[in-house]
Amino acid sequence: MNSSIKGIATATLALLLNYSANPAFALPQKINHPITVAKSQLLTNTLIVPGERVGPITRTTTKQDLVKLFGASHLVDKTISGAEGIGSFAATQVNLNQGRSLLIVWSDNTRTKPLDVRNLGSAWKTREGIGVGTSLSELRKKLGNFKLYGLAWDYGGTILLDSSKLSRYQGKLILRVDAAPNAYEKFANDYQAVSGDSTFSSSDRHWKPLGITLTEIIVVLNPGE
Repeated sequence: MNSSIKGIATATLALLLNYSANPAFALPQKINHPITVAKSQLLTNTLIVPGERVGPITRTTTKQDLVKLFGASHLVDKTISGAEGIGSFAATQVNLNQGRSLLIVWSDNTRTKPLDVRNLGSAWKTREGIGVGTSLSELRKKLGNFKLYGLAWDYGGTILLDSSKLSRYQGKLILRVDAAPNAYEKFANDYQAVSGDSTFSSSDRHWKPLGITLTEIIVVLNPGE
């Protein structure tokens, strides 16, 4: 699934991760423990706080801040299309290892205000432990029984958070699931039964054989921009 195109069109940009491209230098013991600890925290901060931050990336993070955090060599500027090909948005890809890569979508071409953060790697998790790869059964444990859109269209698999235990994240977090790559061929009837522009219960029996997992997270930082 092309999450750049299938991202909810005007969902506002997400807070940028806080990683440094430069290693934490081992400085003299007398004075550098606080610096080393702070640098280490930045490098291991993979917490998503919906509406507020993705690691060290916040509502006020700019492209220049990203350069300081990650180094210019880890950044790639691009332009992405909105949902259904409507509109275009300035974006910056942050390429990091260990499942920490992400994409920041900006409010305009100045790249000074993030709308949302998306294309998050598997290292990123909410306080509830939700991240890319979380299974449908695990999502139901954390969210309760919820509703979601059917598969195979631009907003396919989007969870309706207002129907879940995490309704407080409505407008701040977008979660989207999808079936395993071969599910359509192996379980065509089940796949078709939960596809299309309709809402379905997460307890619908047709989800079970499809290998449903969380495939996309969008953290909204500045809605309505």
